[in-house]
Amino acid sequence: MESARTHLPGILLATALGLGAHFAAAYTPGWLNGILLALLLGMVVGNVSKLPAQVHTGIGFTSSKLLELSVLFLAFSIDYRHIAALGMGSFTLVAVVVFSMVLLTFFLARQVRCPGSTGWLVGFGTAICGSSAIAALAPRVAKDKEDVGIAMAVVNLFGSVGMLVLPLALVKFHLSTTQLGLLIGGTLHSVGNVVGAGYAMSDSVGEAATTIKLARVALLSPALILFNYLVNRGEAKGWRQHLRLPWYLWGFIAITVFTSFAALPIAFVEAMDLAGKLALTIALAAIGLKVSFAQLFRSGRKGLLFGLLVFAIQLALVAVLMVVVS
Repeated sequence: MESARTHLPGILLATALGLGAHFAAAYTPGWLNGILLALLLGMVVGNVSKLPAQVHTGIGFTSSKLLELSVLFLAFSIDYRHIAALGMGSFTLVAVVVFSMVLLTFFLARQVRCPGSTGWLVGFGTAICGSSAIAALAPRVAKDKEDVGIAMAVVNLFGSVGMLVLPLALVKFHLSTTQLGLLIGGTLHSVGNVVGAGYAMSDSVGEAATTIKLARVALLSPALILFNYLVNRGEAKGWRQHLRLPWYLWGFIAITVFTSFAALPIAFVEAMDLAGKLALTIALAAIGLKVSFAQLFRSGRKGLLFGLLVFAIQLALVAVLMVVVS
């Protein structure tokens, strides 16, 4: 009971900011979604006002535990059947891109000295599904929650810019619907980015791009296992230690397998998706409360450059593989 009273002020502050951002996002430009707005609101409040000491415990609890919980809710929207819908050729291309980018992210972030775990999170979010991928990986690799906030801001920024710029650039080339779907669905960060860019070109491109994107999302579980292996391969004494994943990742994998074979009611899946987004939004508000503008300026510049680099590499890789397999 004492612990609950200690956490309550911080939890309530983060929840108020998160829910406010979620509902306010309906009245903001399309690039400013609820997750990014919650992060920005938290940063403003945390930097312009001196927060009382009694809220810090609850803010820390919310930023870590709700981030883990959001991963479980978001798992209900992942369906491995999207992989089967692609066909072997397109799925092979998507799988090669995803796992190549995961490997590249792990090693390149160290080479360019991207601070903390920011590079890992930015690259992983770029490779798979933006904010959801960062939320899934963050509790495992991010010792500093400020890295999570910076990574979220970077992938949301480039995802929004890509959603606007990519259709305008691709319309100048004489590409088939499948090729356009691969370039949009295989590179943009979130499902929302892909839907916005794809359907801006045509309904058929939108459908193709969304199918490609959902297959990338379905690869989140194996990509997490691979990244866990890369992070711990120097410390693990046997292969069993590589399977010692955090509880929320085992839960995530179990839910995704279950939802791929069980026909759940659409209303239930939508409710779980909404719960996951709300939990993630509140967690980002709490993380924002802990991010200083000075730290954002120091680490954010390298995070932005790294985000641009991996996005450009991913776009080039998809384009090259498209030419090779065509």
